[in-house]
Amino acid sequence: MTAEPFALACPRPLRHDSVQMAHGGGGRLMKELIEGLFLPILGADPAGLHDSAVVEAGGARLAFTTDGFVVHPRAFPGGNLGELAVYGTVNDLAMAGARPLALSSAFILEEGLPFAELTPLVAAMKAAADRCGVRLATGDTKVVDRGKADGVFITTAGIGLIPAGVELHPRRVRPGDAVLVSGDLGRHGIAVMSVREGIRFETPVTSDCGPVHHLAAALLAAGLDVHCFRDPTRGGLASVLNEIAASAGVAIEADEAAIPVDEAVAAACEILGLDPLYVACEGRLVAFLPEAEVEQALEVLRAIPEGQGAARIGRVVEGPAGRVGLRTVLGTSRLLDLLSGEQLPRIC
Repeated sequence: MTAEPFALACPRPLRHDSVQMAHGGGGRLMKELIEGLFLPILGADPAGLHDSAVVEAGGARLAFTTDGFVVHPRAFPGGNLGELAVYGTVNDLAMAGARPLALSSAFILEEGLPFAELTPLVAAMKAAADRCGVRLATGDTKVVDRGKADGVFITTAGIGLIPAGVELHPRRVRPGDAVLVSGDLGRHGIAVMSVREGIRFETPVTSDCGPVHHLAAALLAAGLDVHCFRDPTRGGLASVLNEIAASAGVAIEADEAAIPVDEAVAAACEILGLDPLYVACEGRLVAFLPEAEVEQALEVLRAIPEGQGAARIGRVVEGPAGRVGLRTVLGTSRLLDLLSGEQLPRIC
């Protein structure tokens, strides 16, 4: 018998000695937590990280993902925690090019939570699953003492089938690719913030909470050579561009004037001192594909109601790996870096 070599992985030193809210924000501190603690211990490859893992079983390629949802408040203009849990998981599967098949759900319930609040969340999950054509196949329920949780948290996992020939990954992004978004940005974060802080805007902002798997499937069905999808949730578009640039070893140049942001969202961000490029979306996708296919891709997206606001917002170039630049509306350039945490915590 030959013994397998023993591999010892040591976590990297972290800049904090305890978990901070910023560690869950999708920014630099979250990246440090994952790459400095979780990955060395669990033995995963940071270069392989994507919205879903790809596993093979019985000759099929499956996308597999898991996610936790702790949004506060649980209901917001345009959605609620239950819908968010389903759409967020379905969208992560779609980012791997998969057709969603089934989801699991686990509920962490706090003692004293009124059933009048829980029932609509569960009903919303069922309606969202039906809309996506996916089955809620299994689940679990745990109850914790009063005061030990914030009412209800939901964790979901999902599996999806990846069609033959589909290969989407950040490492496939290359110089010469264009960057597309499927619609205007920042709606979800501002919608949640308006309820959380009791702020009323002259023009109400509604979350974009919804599925994007049909948008992804349409691009793939059109035969386009999509290299990567990503949904701009925590940390928004800016974080997505930084993550992709670092994973692919490329630079990305974005054009601020081309990035669609609703006037009400832009005004709210200006009042609150937020940058809409870092504000979370929950119903948008970012696509990387060859420049020559941009017009066809935009035509495909704009033919679908949820993709009517699709736009080309940047390009992938040779340059320092991980560098993301923004050409501003004033004609100047600035770096679009990762934030340490996130402007708005507990957004999903």
